[in-house]
Amino acid sequence: MKNKIALITGATSGIGWATAERLAEAGVQLILCGRRTEKLEALAKAVGGNPQLLTFDVRDKAAVFQAVDSLPNAWKSIDLLVNNAGNAHGLDPVQTASLEDWDAMIDGNVKGLMYVTKAVLPHMVAAKKGQIINLGSIAGKEVYPNGSVYCSSKAAVDFFTRGLRIDLNPLGIRVGAIHPGLVETEFSEVRFKGAQTRAKNVYEGIEALTAEEVADAIFYMAQVPEKVTIADLVILPTRQANAYVNNRMK
Repeated sequence: MKNKIALITGATSGIGWATAERLAEAGVQLILCGRRTEKLEALAKAVGGNPQLLTFDVRDKAAVFQAVDSLPNAWKSIDLLVNNAGNAHGLDPVQTASLEDWDAMIDGNVKGLMYVTKAVLPHMVAAKKGQIINLGSIAGKEVYPNGSVYCSSKAAVDFFTRGLRIDLNPLGIRVGAIHPGLVETEFSEVRFKGAQTRAKNVYEGIEALTAEEVADAIFYMAQVPEKVTIADLVILPTRQANAYVNNRMK
C-alpha cells in the first residue's frame, strides 16, 4: 500500500485517528478530514509525512465538494476512501426523541457519507480502480430499544454499500463495509451530550473493542490483493453477542 492515497473522514478522533496512524505506518499518503482544524493539525504531526488536511462537516454538501475539489491535482487520484465520519445522538423512544438528534444522525451518517462518496468517485471511475470502505455498525444489522433512528441510519449505510458495490463492480472499484460492535471511544459521550458517567456505563463489565483494533480490521480489508473484496465484516467484543445482548462481568 506504500505511496497509495487514502482519504479518511472523521479523522480527528477514535477510529478515524487510529486508522490514519495504521495506514501511515504502511506508507500510505493521507488526506485527513474533520471539523476541528486543531485536531487535524495534531494528527498530522503524529503521523508525519505531510498529509493533506481538509476541514469540513460532511453534513454540508457544498463544503464537501469544495474541499475535495480544492485538493492539488496530484492528490485527487484517491486509491482508498474510508467513510468513517458519523455520530449518535440520544437514546430515546421515537415518541420522546429529539428531531434535532434525528437530523444530526441522518445528515451525518447517511447523507454525509453519500456526499463524500459522490465527491471522490469521479477520479476512481476515470481510473477504473479504487476502494471504498464504509463504517457501519452492528446497529445497522439489528435494532435495539430506543435506537430506532440511529439503527436506521446505519442500516442505510449497509444498503448503500451493497448498491454501490453493484454499481461500481463493472469498473473494478471495490466496495465494502465494516460493522463494529461496542468500541470504547468518545462515541457514547457524544451520544449522551457529555454525560460521562452514563457514557462510561455503556462499556461497564465488557472488554470493548479499541479504536486500534477496528483500525487493524480496516487495514486488513484495504491490503488484501486487488482481486479480493472483503464485502462485509462484523467485528464484536467477545462479550457481545449482538447489538443488544452483552455478557457483562459481575
